[in-house]
Amino acid sequence: MASFFEDIIRRASQSKKTIVLPEGNDERTISAAAEVLERQFANLVILGDIPTLEKQLRACGADVSKIQLVDPKSDPRLDDYARAFYELRKHKGVTPEQARTIIQDEVYFGTMMVKNGAADGLVSGACHSTADTLRPALQIIKSAEGICSVSSMFFMCWPDKVLLYADCGLIEDPTEEQLVDIAVSTAHTALQFGLDARVAMLSYSTKGSARGPNAIKMANASVKAKEAVNRFFGDKVILDGELQFDAAYVPSVAARKAPDSPLKGNANVFIFPDLGAGNLCYKSTQRL
Repeated sequence: MASFFEDIIRRASQSKKTIVLPEGNDERTISAAAEVLERQFANLVILGDIPTLEKQLRACGADVSKIQLVDPKSDPRLDDYARAFYELRKHKGVTPEQARTIIQDEVYFGTMMVKNGAADGLVSGACHSTADTLRPALQIIKSAEGICSVSSMFFMCWPDKVLLYADCGLIEDPTEEQLVDIAVSTAHTALQFGLDARVAMLSYSTKGSARGPNAIKMANASVKAKEAVNRFFGDKVILDGELQFDAAYVPSVAARKAPDSPLKGNANVFIFPDLGAGNLCYKSTQRL
């Protein structure tokens, strides 16, 4: 959705943040950095071997002087970051020597930069798995206040709409309490990006039409999530469940299956009952 992406870039340009790119060894990172530099919507830090990074950036026509290049293995902050990581993880048996080795990993080093205020955010995942990208954040930054469960979400974008899917990449079989956290976090993300948050707690059941364990879980989670979003957001967020997808998304079906639903078939944030459902649906939506 061009207007959605352009709006994000416009907002980013008005409040330029410092973003770490730890995958400097991936050509996609270099190409993206050159475009960001041209459009001037973020200050960049790229991690890797500095002479190699300089050569690759110049090949893309980027002004190297406008990008901060950092080699974690020789950076003067290495010892301080290693000590800080050791303090965070010594209760898990990490030794000072292990901490120094671990923090030289680009994703760990970049995450520690965010933790210490040297950067505002980190973008990774081009050549790292989800687990390798998230593990440093879970160990170093941890979850936001009031949120016990870290989750993932996806923007699914069309020319005329944006939908949010969660959790599609992290929590395999969420409990009722974890589903509440997922709903709250995803609603917050929608609001942060200037979108309405109309949240549907999805199931194969609509308002008690089925009584299997998974349907009951989503029904109970919906009750708890309504209380939570009201506490966090007041009337800025509408949430309902449990609902089948068509009852959440198609007004004519909602009128028949869930006539009292405040969503009225206009949900734009979808909370899936488990990772299997969420991952399958986001990949199906992406490819159809």
